[in-house]
This record gives sequence, structure tokens and C-alpha cells, in this order.
Amino acid sequence: MTQGRTLVLSVDRDDDIGWKAHIESPAIGREACLKAANRLALADPEDSDINAIFSAIKIYDELTEKGEETIIAVIAGNHLHMIEGDRRIATSLEQVIKETGATNCIIVTDGAEDEYVIPIIQSKIPVSSIRRVIVNQMPNLEGTYYIIKKFLDDPKISRMVFIPIGLAMMLYATAYLLDYPGVATIIVVGVIGCYLLYKGFGFDEIFHNIIDALRISLSRGRFSFVTYTTTILLIIIGFTNGFLVVLKYYSTDFGIIHYLMLFIFGGIGWFIAAGLVMTVGIIMDVYMNERENLGKVIVFPFFITAIGFILYCASLSILPVKDIPNFPISQEGVAVQVLYFAVFGIISAITGMIIQFFVNRKLVELRKQEIIEVM
Repeated sequence: MTQGRTLVLSVDRDDDIGWKAHIESPAIGREACLKAANRLALADPEDSDINAIFSAIKIYDELTEKGEETIIAVIAGNHLHMIEGDRRIATSLEQVIKETGATNCIIVTDGAEDEYVIPIIQSKIPVSSIRRVIVNQMPNLEGTYYIIKKFLDDPKISRMVFIPIGLAMMLYATAYLLDYPGVATIIVVGVIGCYLLYKGFGFDEIFHNIIDALRISLSRGRFSFVTYTTTILLIIIGFTNGFLVVLKYYSTDFGIIHYLMLFIFGGIGWFIAAGLVMTVGIIMDVYMNERENLGKVIVFPFFITAIGFILYCASLSILPVKDIPNFPISQEGVAVQVLYFAVFGIISAITGMIIQFFVNRKLVELRKQEIIEVM
């Protein structure tokens, strides 16, 4: 007989039981898990998580019949935000372990995506077995079409596929209407490239975190809600102005790098302003609510300014100014501006580091003073 108490754990990383069946995670106990499986089956009979939960119940029944001390639970993540979902899984598992006193775990999943959370589970409780549930199907063309159709019906997947394609097609049509047919292909390729970089570098998670921060700041009545909203508007203006500059100075002699530099030249000022407005809100919130963390954020505006100046210098250095008709800066003026803005960028970064040093030292002194007063 297995020593200790075994937890049979079904993992639903994308939270189908919450998204579709409106079941709050974690579901602990046989009756709660059976209720979650039944409600999910009624909401979406084709969801594979149903089979995983029923398989977990079957394993639970078999172990219980053998006389083992067994508990069953279903934990879920987040349907749209994987990082937040994995954090939720870790928190839910801690709750389950605390309530049940489980000492080891049998994991039941319905696919490879759920198995990404196995290291998280292993960090909380020893895993004695992993069971992956695979539904038997007859593979055929009609079935493949249906699977693809259901795949694209998922809001999380459809946003990843349809939005960039639709945006690229819309920009392509807009460029033709504005009588810039040569730019249309460049815009489409650029949009798709930006989207791939956006997903590849994980900027989507950053964007979701910004939206979550915006929601939290509104619900808590913080000043950063105003600055976040202003930041979004400034970023939109920056992108618009960057694209307009690309269209204004478009030339068939230019390559992708030159168009990117034109975009930076047109939008970098707005992007710097957006970053500064956002960081002002963050600093004010931290100062009023989490003053001990002020040293970590006080440097943000200085670094954003430095990076913006350096990008501006890079765009001017690479652009063939003398070959661009009616460009607002002359060849001689470019050298002067590159020198000035590079120096200003370095000074800004150094200033931020110096201010951060003194703020951190002041915070340490205040912390020591508080400890002395308590004693």
C-alpha cells in the first residue's frame, strides 16, 4: 500500500471548466470533480478535458477500492493569459495540498500543453505518476477539417490568426486607396513581421500585463489609470506618425532598414513621451503605496529617455539624408544632432543611476530608523 495520501490531480491549463462550464477552480473531492466534468460535457461535449477529468475519477476509484488513502482535485489556469494561468495553478495546488494534506501526486492531463505545468507541480509536491489521456478517433479528411474548424473557433487561437491577417489586408487596401500601390506590399510584410516579433519576443504577455495593470489601477482608484490611458493614446499617435513619415518619404531606392529608420524618426518622440507619462504614473503609485520599491522604478524615465535618444541617433545615422527630397534635417545638421542626442542619452542614463543610488540609500536609512523606533 502506498504510504501517505495520494492526490489524483487533473490539470486544465487553459481553464475550460471556468471559461465554458463556469466552475471555480480548484474543484476538490469526487462529487465536485464529477460535477465539473458533467457541466463541461453539457457546455462543450467535444472538449478533451472532459475525458481527462473522468479518467482522473476512474483512477481515484481504483485506488480507493485498493484501500489507498486518495483525494481527487481539478485545478485550472487562465484561458487567455498563460503566465497568469500558471501562477493560478501554483496557488490552487498549494490550497489543495493545505486542505487535503496530500503527500504525493498522480497527474492526469489531456495533452502536451497541460504538461508544461508539471515542473510547477513537482516544485510543490512529489509526483509519483503522470497519465496522459488520448481520445481514440478515426483519422479522415472530414475529421481533420472539423478539428481545424474547432481549433480556429477558439477565441484565443482566432485572435492569433485572424487579427494580423485582417489588419494586413485592411492596410493593403488603404494603401491602394491612397494611391501608394508600391507601399502596400511593404506595409503588409511589415505588419506581419511586427506581429511575429510581437509574439516571438513575448510582447503579448507584456501587453496583457499592461491591460491588467490598467484594470487594477482603475478598480483601486490610482493615478496611474490616467497615465496608462494617456500612454496608449500617445503610442497610437506615434505609430500613426511613423507610418505617415514612411509614406511621405517613400522611395523605391530604399530597403526595409531605411523604412524602419524612417518609422523610428517619425514616431520616436511620441514613444518617448508615452514612456515618460507611463513611468510618472508608476512612480507616483509606488511612492504613495509601496514606497520601499521606489528605488526600483525611479530610474525608468531616465533609461527610457536614453534609449529613445539613442534610437533617434541610430535612425539619423543610417538614413541617407542627402538622397531624401525635402527632408527636414540637412546632412550637416544630422551630424550635430547625432552628437548632441547621443551625449544627452548617456547623461540621462548616468543621471538615473545616480538618483537611484541616493534614493536606495535614503530608503535604507529610513528602514533602519523604523527598526530602531520599533525596538
